[in-house]
Amino acid sequence: MNPLAGQLNDSIKAGNEHVYDMLSNLGKAIYFPKEGILSQSAEATAHAKKYNATIGIATENGMPMHLGVIQDKLSAYSPKDLYGYAPPAGKPELRTVWREKMLRENPSLEGKSFSNPVVTNALTHGLSIVADLFAEQGDAVIYPDKNWENYELTFGIRRLTETVNYPLFTEDMSFNSEGLLDALLAQKDRGKAIVLLNFPNNPTGYTPGIKEGEAIVAAILRAAEEGVNVVVVSDDAYFGLFFEDSLKESLFGKLANLHPRVLAIKIDGATKEEFVWGFRVGFITYASENKELLAALEQKTLGIIRATISSGAHPSQTFVLDALKAPEFAAQKEEKFQIMKGRANKVKALLDSGKYGDDVWTYYPFNSGYFMCLKLLTVPAETLRLHLIHNYGLGTIALGESDLRIAFSCIEENQLEDLFDLVYAGIRDLEKS
Repeated sequence: MNPLAGQLNDSIKAGNEHVYDMLSNLGKAIYFPKEGILSQSAEATAHAKKYNATIGIATENGMPMHLGVIQDKLSAYSPKDLYGYAPPAGKPELRTVWREKMLRENPSLEGKSFSNPVVTNALTHGLSIVADLFAEQGDAVIYPDKNWENYELTFGIRRLTETVNYPLFTEDMSFNSEGLLDALLAQKDRGKAIVLLNFPNNPTGYTPGIKEGEAIVAAILRAAEEGVNVVVVSDDAYFGLFFEDSLKESLFGKLANLHPRVLAIKIDGATKEEFVWGFRVGFITYASENKELLAALEQKTLGIIRATISSGAHPSQTFVLDALKAPEFAAQKEEKFQIMKGRANKVKALLDSGKYGDDVWTYYPFNSGYFMCLKLLTVPAETLRLHLIHNYGLGTIALGESDLRIAFSCIEENQLEDLFDLVYAGIRDLEKS
C-alpha cells in the first residue's frame, strides 16, 4: 500500500475506527498524490515568479490560450475562469458559497461538523465516489422498492453489492421506516450497510413529513446501536422542490454525527436545484466530529476524482458560482419554483376531481420534486406505455407491473389535463381490446 494511503487510513482510524471499517478495499488503497504533477505544479504556481513551465495547458499573453470563435460567445467571462483546469476539488469559492447555501437551507446543520463540499461531475458521479470508497463485493445497499434505476448500475453492477429493497410506503401510504429498520437489522451479521435516502423520491415525488423523518433517523440510530456500521447517503438531487407539508431540509443535518457507527454523506448539486442539468455540477459532503478524519476522506475523494475524471469542468463551475452570487438569483429561482409547484398542484387537483373515476388508477403520494406515479388497476404499465407512445404520441415511464411515472416537470400546466385525458383514453382502449 502506498504510504500516503496508509497515512490517510491512520488518520481515519484515529478519528473513528468504525469509519475505517466502512471503507472498501479500494477506499483503503486510494490516495491523492502529494508529490506528483499536480502538487509540483501547485508549488510552482505559488513560487515560480519568472517562468512556470509545469502547467499542462497552453498560454498566450498571460492568459490561457483560446479560440475567438469560443471566447466571442463567452465574452462576459475572463478566459482564466473558463479554459484552465479547475482544481480536482473544484473552484474554492464555489465550494465555500455552496457550503454557506447548505447552512442557510438546512438549519439542523448549525453547529454540526462537516466537510467543505467537493465538486463532482453532478450527482451520479458523487454516488459513484461513494460506491468506490465504501462498497465492497457482497455489501448490502439498502433503498426502497421505488427507486432510481441507476443505483443498481452504480452499486450492484460496478461494485458487485447486494441490493436490499423494502417497500417505500406502508398500507396507509406513509414512509415505511419499519421496513428500513428491518432491512438494517438484517445486516447485523455483516456488520455494515449502505443506505440510500432519496427525497424528493424519484420516481414518486414523495418527501416524508417531519415525524416520518424522525422515524428514519431513529431507525438508523437503532441499527448503529445494534452494532451495524451505516454509511447513509442523502441523495438530494431534487432538494428544495418541496410543495406541501413535508421535510423542508435534508436529513443529512439530523444524521450528521448521530452515532460513531453512522457516517452521513450528502450528495447534491446545481443540476436540478438551479435548473442547469447539462452543466454537471454536483457536490459530495461528509459529516464527522473529527477534522482529521474529514480531511482524510476529502483526500481519498480527490484520489478517486484524479483517477477517473481528473477534475470537473471549469466553465460550468464558473457559471454556477456567478449565478449563486447574483442579486437576482433568489427571485428568479422562486419564480421557477412557483411554476413547478403550480404543475404539481394541477396534477393533484385533476386526479382528485373525480373526472377519471376510481376504477382505473390510484396514485402514490407526491408532494415534491419532478414526478408522480400512477398505480394502474386494470392494465399492465408496459402495455399502456407502448400504446400511449404509438397511438397518442405520449411518452411515459413504466415501472414494474403497475406503476406509470409521469414527469410533470416538463409539461406546461395548461397541457396537463390533456395529458391525463390521453392516459385515461389509452387505458379504456386497452380494456376494450
